[in-house]
Amino acid sequence: MLNMDFTQTVVIDTNKLTWTDSPAAGVLRKPLAREEAERGHATSVVQYQAGARFSHHQHPLGEEILVLEGTFSDETGDYPAGYYLRNPPGSGHAPFSEEGCTLLVKLHQFSERDLTPVRIDTGKTPWLPGIGGLEVMPLHEFEHEHVALVKWPAGEHFQPHRHFGGEEILVLRGEFRDEHGRYPAGTWMRSPHLSQHHPFVDEETVIWVKTGHLPLPD
Repeated sequence: MLNMDFTQTVVIDTNKLTWTDSPAAGVLRKPLAREEAERGHATSVVQYQAGARFSHHQHPLGEEILVLEGTFSDETGDYPAGYYLRNPPGSGHAPFSEEGCTLLVKLHQFSERDLTPVRIDTGKTPWLPGIGGLEVMPLHEFEHEHVALVKWPAGEHFQPHRHFGGEEILVLRGEFRDEHGRYPAGTWMRSPHLSQHHPFVDEETVIWVKTGHLPLPD
């Protein structure tokens, strides 16, 4: 197992990780959290080299993808950088990439009742006003789970707050900061239920953020 204690804060600069092989030729991974080698809960940065393909497979508890670079494809279409995808529980596909791509991939983390497929081109979706100077692009919500992109203008501070059901962040552009440290683009962070911080930025910063989705303590 890797980073499966959801009561602990995890911070990983994915730029410093080494790519590892997957079962498919030309598909590499940087595991961030993993329950078992090839099944169960998993969060990874995944790279498809040009022409790489993965055989058809099922997602018993769903698959969530954010395309970071290149173009990701499957039977449903081609998804260039910026696309946010959700394949619900019980779905399956045979993914590939003709030109190569890099993805954030989360597996086996959906509620069995969360059955809505999602295909959002974040490059063509308008930003909405958020708290203070923040801009927000909602991507998905189900029960307590909320997923969005958040754009922080230079110099923005956000009041200290707690995360019911935890918080997960991938820094996409700029540098995210809080009282605990500095997190450049490529940093993945996972904070537990009822954790608290006081975030701010010095430069314009964009993050992918998910809240309310982690297991609650017994």
